[in-house]
Amino acid sequence: MNLRGQGFAAEADGARRRSSRLRLRVAWMYYAEDMTQGAIAEKLGIGRVTVTRLLADARALHEVSITLSREISDLPRLEIGLERRFGLREAIVTPLSSPEADPTVAIGAATGAFLSGFLQPETRIGVGWGRTLYSSLDFVGGGQADTVVSLLGGVSAVEHYNPAEFAWAFARLWKARCYLVAAPAIVDDADTRRRLIERCGIGETFAMTEALDAVLLSVGGLPMGSAEDRLNPFSPATLAELAALGAVGNVLYNCFDASGQLVDHPLNDRIMSAPIADLARAPERIVASGGVAKVAAMRGAMALIRPTVLITDEVTAAALLAQ
Repeated sequence: MNLRGQGFAAEADGARRRSSRLRLRVAWMYYAEDMTQGAIAEKLGIGRVTVTRLLADARALHEVSITLSREISDLPRLEIGLERRFGLREAIVTPLSSPEADPTVAIGAATGAFLSGFLQPETRIGVGWGRTLYSSLDFVGGGQADTVVSLLGGVSAVEHYNPAEFAWAFARLWKARCYLVAAPAIVDDADTRRRLIERCGIGETFAMTEALDAVLLSVGGLPMGSAEDRLNPFSPATLAELAALGAVGNVLYNCFDASGQLVDHPLNDRIMSAPIADLARAPERIVASGGVAKVAAMRGAMALIRPTVLITDEVTAAALLAQ
């Protein structure tokens, strides 16, 4: 009897069992407990590369089986419904953990992933601003674009979500030239806007929007006038006037009604943004936005911008299709 050979065999068998237990434990923590690969690596004291390999092995050995739940399988149905209802080239609908969940990061993640496959070295894109678009920066896979143009003047009350800050960060990621609007987002009157465009070089930036390949926009609801809302530049009186005119939302602070028409209010003549009509003529018009509070605004924006691509969450998608 070869005891030495039996010893080696037993040792090898024990190593295989330990490896199998570790692989299954990693798979359980990742798929069942929803832990990140980094957290699993830290918890088990192994490298993140090892975690990735063990997860791949578990899939290859059919130890993990992934099926689409009814809720997830509904996403393609919602996407097709949106495409048909609003004449979209593509709709991307992200799942949410619950109907009450904030969809900002989920939509941002889908937007970053979409842009990673969409932008090309020759692409000239105009960008809006907001929390959803800013969150997309964390999910960009890398690449290159030719030109990034900010579509709105600056907002002094915010930092990262500022149109200029977002445009700079976006351009850096894509190694692109960046053009900003060197003016506040809202000026005192229409005459000030005209003079800034004609005499301060802003007209040249706005003229570039006529030759963009794509625009990336988010939709805002009609601000409610909360003193704590630093993103709201409108006075309560202005908000009341906009509501009386039927305004339901804004794109780049340009306020519009439920039918997608810009409301006839002096505010819209004071916005230092690229002309909405020019943006609606861009070959690719990407709208990334969501939230049940914005459903009316998004319906109006669909008529105003006529997007070719819509990126939203499943709750908002269902609401958009409900009427």
